[in-house]
Amino acid sequence: MAISLIIAIAAIASLIVSRKGFNAIDASSQLRDNGRFAMDLIQRIAVQAGYKDVLYIASPRQTNVKGISTNPDPDVFGIDNKRPSSSDPFDTAPTTAGINGSDILMVRFQTAALFTGATASDKSMIDCQGSGLATAPIDQDDRITSAFYVGLSTVTNEPALMCATGPNNGQPIIDGVEDFQVLYGVDAVTPNTAPTGTADSITDRYLRADQMTVSGNAVATNANWRRVRSLRIGLVLRGPVGSAQDQTAQTFYPLGLGKNSGSNSSTPGSAMASSGDVGSIFSPAADGRLRQVVTFTVHLRNDQSLKLQSP
Repeated sequence: MAISLIIAIAAIASLIVSRKGFNAIDASSQLRDNGRFAMDLIQRIAVQAGYKDVLYIASPRQTNVKGISTNPDPDVFGIDNKRPSSSDPFDTAPTTAGINGSDILMVRFQTAALFTGATASDKSMIDCQGSGLATAPIDQDDRITSAFYVGLSTVTNEPALMCATGPNNGQPIIDGVEDFQVLYGVDAVTPNTAPTGTADSITDRYLRADQMTVSGNAVATNANWRRVRSLRIGLVLRGPVGSAQDQTAQTFYPLGLGKNSGSNSSTPGSAMASSGDVGSIFSPAADGRLRQVVTFTVHLRNDQSLKLQSP
C-alpha cells in the first residue's frame, strides 16, 4: 500500500506539472495570436490616416470660404496617459488616467466613393471594429474617426484594447491588453514649439502626444500633428492567472529594447522608454500571468499636410 501511495503521488505530481506546461503553451499561443491580430488591425487602420476621396484630394482646401475650416482636426491625433469616457470617446481633453499609463490613438480618414459623385462607397475602407464603411464623403471635412485605448471589458472585467467609432460604442477587441503606448515619428518638430523648419517627409524623432501641444496655439498644435510621418506602437498582453511558469516579478518595455553600445546584446530600456512617460516602463505584480510585449512601427502612406489655396 505504501509503494502504491508513493507511485500515485508521483503520478499526480507529474500530471500537475504536465498540466502547467500545457497551460503555459496554450497561453503563449493565444498571446501570439492576439499580438498578431493587434498589429495587423492597428496597421490597417493607421495607414488609412489622411486618406481622401479622389474628388477632394484633387481640390485643395480654399481659404476665406464660409463653412470650410482653415484649421481642421488633424488626421492623426493622440493623448498621453488617458482613458476616454464611454459616452464621448473622441473627447480631446479626458481627465481619467490611462490604465497602466496607456495612451489614446485617434485616426481619421475619408471613405472612397464607388465612382465620382456616388453617394455609396466601395467599402474598401474599414473602421477599427472591422466594418466596411458604406457611405461616401459629402464634403472636404467629412471623415471617419477610429479611436484605440485600453479599458475594462464589461464581459470579462479584464483590461482590453478598446475600439470606438462613435459615442457610447467602445468595444473590446482584444482581451488582456494592459498597456498601450504610442509615440509619434515627426518631421522637423521641436517639443511644445510651433514648427519652423522645412519638412522633408522623413521622420526625425519620436515624441509623446503631450510634446505635440503648443500652449494656447491650436493652429501650431495641429501643424505639429500634420507632421507625423510614422507611429511607434507598444503593447503588453497578459494571459490568465497561472499561465506563467516563472512566478518572479518582471519589468517590460513596450516600446522596445535598446542595444548595448558596441555589442549585439539587448539591454533593458531604450531611448524610447522614459520615467517621464508613464507606461513605457511597466512592472506588474508577480501574479503568475504569462506576458508578451508587441512592438512595431507603422509608416503613414498618405500626405498629412494641409494644402490651402485662395478661392
